This record gives sequence, C-alpha cells and structure tokens, in this order.
Amino acid sequence: MSDSESDGGEVEKGIEHFNGPVENAWLMKIPEFKPEDNPNGLGEESSFSCLFPKYREKYIKECWPLVVKALGTHHIKAELDLILGNLTVRTTRKTWDPFIIIKSRDLIKLLARSVPFEQAVKVLEDEISCDIIKIKNLVRNREKFVKRRSRLIGPNGCTLKSLELLTNCYVLVQGATVSAIGPYKGLQCVRKVVEETMKNIHPIYNIKALMIKRELMKDENLREENWERFLPRFQSKNTSKRNKPKVIKKKKEYTPFPPPLPESKIDKQLASGEYFLTDEQKRSKKRQEEVAKEKRNAVVQKQRRERDFVAPEETSKRANGAGSSASGKLDVKSLKSKIAKANKRAGGKMTK
Repeated sequence: MSDSESDGGEVEKGIEHFNGPVENAWLMKIPEFKPEDNPNGLGEESSFSCLFPKYREKYIKECWPLVVKALGTHHIKAELDLILGNLTVRTTRKTWDPFIIIKSRDLIKLLARSVPFEQAVKVLEDEISCDIIKIKNLVRNREKFVKRRSRLIGPNGCTLKSLELLTNCYVLVQGATVSAIGPYKGLQCVRKVVEETMKNIHPIYNIKALMIKRELMKDENLREENWERFLPRFQSKNTSKRNKPKVIKKKKEYTPFPPPLPESKIDKQLASGEYFLTDEQKRSKKRQEEVAKEKRNAVVQKQRRERDFVAPEETSKRANGAGSSASGKLDVKSLKSKIAKANKRAGGKMTK
C-alpha cells in the first residue's frame, strides 16, 4: 500500500503502512479494533473502583441493570456495593479489547458525578471520550468561584447549551467539577473555555471564536489556511480607577547629606544669651514677659468689648440724590401733569 497524500495524511485501510510526516492528525482515520485482532484475549485481570455519594444511590440502583447490560456486550463485569457506596468494573476471560476497561472506568466515574446514564454510556464508543475538569482549585475566593461558575452556566443555561452545540459535547457542571462527553477535539475546546472562564475571561469571547471557526470550516478554500486573521483578538482591560488622594505630597529632591539636627533647649539658650544669666535675672525676665503678655491681652479684650458699641457707618447717598435732582429739574412739567391728573381723579371720586 502506498504512502498517504500530503494534503491531510488520511489512510483509508489502515495506518500500519503509513510512514510519511503528519500535517493534520485530526484527519487520520483510525481503523476499528475487532476481536480477530486479539484472539487470545487478555493475560491478566484488571479492575477499577469508584465511590459515589449518598444522593446518587437511588438513581444508580435504578439504572444499574442497564449498566450491567451495556458493559456485558464488551465482556466487562460490573459490581455494585450499596453498603460501602462503591462501583467496580473488572475484565473477564472473554474480554478482547484492552482499552475497554478504561472506558468502563470513565463510565462509573461519570455516573458518580451525576451524569445521566443515557449520556454516560456514550463513552463506550470509539470516537467518544470524557473529560472531568476540576475547577475548585482554579479560584481561591469562594464568592468569585460561585460567580464565575454561574457565568459559565449562563442565564437559564443558555451559555452551556451554546457551548454544547458548537463542540458537539455534553457538558454538566456539578459542584467543583465540570464533566464533558464528546469527541476528542470538542473536549479540547470545552476544557479551554472552562479554564479561561475560571480565570475571569468571559465565555462569550470563546463562543464567538468557535462560531467563526464553524463558518470557516464550510468554505473549502479557507479550510486549509491559517484562521488567525479572522478570529477576534480580545484584550483584557482594567477599568477600575484608583482613587487619587486629596492632598498630593511632592517628593523632595534627593540629597546625599542627612538633614540638620534640631536645636536643643541649651543651644537656643546659648544663641539668645539666656544661658549665662543668673537665676534672679531669669526670674525677673520671666516676670516681665508675663506682665507684657497680660497688657497685650488686656488691650485685645478691651477692643473686643468696645466693638459692640461702635456705631455703624452711614452710607452716603449724595451721588444718588444729585442724580435724582438733576433728573427732577429736567422732568418738572411731566411731574406737574401727573400731580394734576391725580388731583382730578381724587376730586371726581369725592364728588361721587
């Protein structure tokens, strides 16, 4: 069989004869593993066990016959211990697929994580896998963790539903983990969106990028090109403004010399000459200072008391009077006519 083409690395009937470089591993077709490929079965028995919480006991007990039937088709034995709250899967002598025990382990893990049986049983398919993402340790603050987890779910679960439609995966947010079931490429997208959401990046940005990629996949000309120029670039912006202080202190210029030492009481006495005075001279000087201070205080007190008895200054209206007199000289006739009219009106009213 010849080597694969360079446009995708796709092999139609197998990969055992493929020796060339791989440009896009997602386009490779993996052959199906059949019982004829392993006729002797497994050499040793393998088993996995998983604990489940008390609130899942009723549902697991109801759907356990379906779990036993689904695993029985792959020759896997399943055990349920309700006393210890334990789920166990183990291989048998008829088991021919060595990887089916890993798929069975994922199945019981998903059942313990509140995933319904109809979705969890899809893990047993070849092209379907699961990913349990732990999100509790990504955020330290409890309030921030709850807020970002609810942001991932969205109002009425619309954000989670849009993520499921774009990635072809089933996503369930339960407690401190996010369970995803779907194809391998979709699981990568789900993990990226979940981790960035818990790092305070809104999931709508990644959902918008996934929508653009989905439209670009429909174009045959752009399918093999780089899509970086089409994808939006979102930059985180810190919109919080720091409150500026009311009084801004200016920094002093740097000087290598230390500041001068403050003067002591003795230095001040030496500078004023008081240090060399006798005790009697010091007492007399202090007495004089007290008397001078009392006199100053008495003057200030007297001025404050006399302030209430000072008559206020009269406002001079000479300018206004001069202006009115000047205007009166000019309007004497009009003033006389107004007075005459007023007298006539008053006389008419009296006669009536």
